[in-house]
Amino acid sequence: MYRNTYIEINIDNLQNNVKEIVSKYPNYEYYFGVVKGNAYGHSDKIAKYLVESGINYLAVASLEEAISLRKDKVEIPILCLEPIDIKYIKECIENNITITVHDYEYFDQLKKEEIVKTLKVHIKVDTGLCRLGFRDATQIKEVVETLQNKSNILLEGIFTHFATDGIYDTSWDNQLAKFEELTSQIDLAQIPIVHLGRSQTLLNHEKIPFANGIRLGIILYGYNTTPKPLPKGFLNYLRKLKRRYHNKKHHISKTITTVDINLKPAFSLYSEVMQVKKIKKGSFVGYGRIYEAPEDMYIAIIPIGYADGFSRKNRGRQIIINGKRYNLIGEVNMGMVIAKVDDSVHTKDRVTLIGENLDMAEVARYIGTSVYESGCMFNEWVPRVLKKDGQIVEIIEKQ
Repeated sequence: MYRNTYIEINIDNLQNNVKEIVSKYPNYEYYFGVVKGNAYGHSDKIAKYLVESGINYLAVASLEEAISLRKDKVEIPILCLEPIDIKYIKECIENNITITVHDYEYFDQLKKEEIVKTLKVHIKVDTGLCRLGFRDATQIKEVVETLQNKSNILLEGIFTHFATDGIYDTSWDNQLAKFEELTSQIDLAQIPIVHLGRSQTLLNHEKIPFANGIRLGIILYGYNTTPKPLPKGFLNYLRKLKRRYHNKKHHISKTITTVDINLKPAFSLYSEVMQVKKIKKGSFVGYGRIYEAPEDMYIAIIPIGYADGFSRKNRGRQIIINGKRYNLIGEVNMGMVIAKVDDSVHTKDRVTLIGENLDMAEVARYIGTSVYESGCMFNEWVPRVLKKDGQIVEIIEKQ
């Protein structure tokens, strides 16, 4: 690393999360570790550590992501959640990549292929998210029966994806009912893996009886996205009553909002101070002269910017240096930011941009996004430093 700006990934925390999930929710056969988007920005190099802890299937978005895992000697099954062009079926077979069949046109192309070695397939059902998937029960029946009888194709799974957590809305229940309707003409018991749920399904709903797989995304990385309970107080008491009435009126199924699970975020973003200077009252800081010093003060320049994926929306938010919070001032530059500090800050001091006492959820709220997007925003120019038992085990950086 030529610049001391990096993302640190705590492998111990990731492995703790997997073990917690499997221990608390032991009634699944298949625990899918979703590592798309470079493992939500954590680096797909973490996959082998997830496998060590209990993940027995991986899920990615693209063939590129799947092959990257194979190059890293990850051997467990990998499902590509998005369709792969038929012309790359050979690569899927050679690398033991499970494909998704998402519509009739794709199925029609697939059944004409001459497949000489076993290809694993999962069928995607669209139950209301209105993205990929079949929406016709008759088509699903035809696809299932055809693939089950086609040599060298293993119809291994069927799945859908929920659009909401379903705690205060009818969408989740409607989607579950739609899945049952769309699969009513087939025998789900004849399909080895049925996976409908994601992190919120695991945490906020009782187990779907016929589902034996669960896809684990944001929960793996240490985040419980269950809505926080309302604070005490008369107005919030009335809001709780209103929610209960709403759920009862709309026959919303039982949900779980108090979840006791010990999740630990694994993602931290660090940099260092590369210069400290004292400026005079009335000085303008950064591009556009948008910040005027209200007094004589110290500023620190830190080497990270929007070219790294550090969004310009971070302007004005807090960072931590030597255990103390300071505000960023002025614009976020392409490769630098500026903080208002004091005389206790010195060159080479470490800067916490995301991490202990300043977690990703807080930062995501500030910049108006989610923890899902936050980690993915940082590009490959920011090295990922993987640490286990307090020691660096691998540094992943763009060459």
